[in-house]
Amino acid sequence: MEHFRTARLSAERLRENHLADLVALHLDAEVSRYLGGVRSAEKTKTYLDANMAHWDQHGFGLWVLRTKDGAFAGRAGIRHILVDDVDEIEIAYAFKREFWGRGLASETATALTDIGLLHHELPSLIGLVYVGNGASRRVLEKSNYLLERTTFRHGENGVLYRIRR
Repeated sequence: MEHFRTARLSAERLRENHLADLVALHLDAEVSRYLGGVRSAEKTKTYLDANMAHWDQHGFGLWVLRTKDGAFAGRAGIRHILVDDVDEIEIAYAFKREFWGRGLASETATALTDIGLLHHELPSLIGLVYVGNGASRRVLEKSNYLLERTTFRHGENGVLYRIRR
């Protein structure tokens, strides 16, 4: 599933030509504060390469999100991640600041959950959020993810939410 649509967004599989949009997104300190911090262009290139390889290995990964008029809105996806030495599959999303507060994260989380649980028939998905990220916590709760436990990630206290098929 290289493409999908929501009511207001289109998503396309992450590709090399998305680097400039990702660099701009990752250089925004407000956007990146809950993503492990600002990433340089070089680190974003490494991130892009790793996430394209994830697609090749698992058949799913990150998508670039665009508005109906084609503007870059952010990125989102489903990916394997190690949490406390356990291989989990998380949904992840990040939007440019101009798109915050419009319900796009909830719309995207619902789509990602359906793709993971129904299309890929994964047994469960997680959402991993820093404790202080109230907006993302609400998105997961509205998407029927249940708070499972606390964890520690990138030097910060976090919480792990889960939904099961």
